[in-house]
Amino acid sequence: MSSPTPRAAVLAALARLTGRAESELTDELELVADLGIDSLKSVQLIAELEDELELEMPEDLDDDIATVGALLALVDGLASP
Repeated sequence: MSSPTPRAAVLAALARLTGRAESELTDELELVADLGIDSLKSVQLIAELEDELELEMPEDLDDDIATVGALLALVDGLASP
């Protein structure tokens, strides 16, 4: 079975944690204000993405990673060789 793309993994993880459909997760949505990603969900999200994509993520999502688009850019950058 092939690994998911970074974008697919991020959207799937966000959908599971927030209960939203992947199609609703636009780049402009804010992780905290719009999706309710609190500190616990942030830890779960990071752990899930690390496992799914075999990446080493930052320990927490800081203010620079405030939107879905910023998270996608971070994960895409980490996943690129």
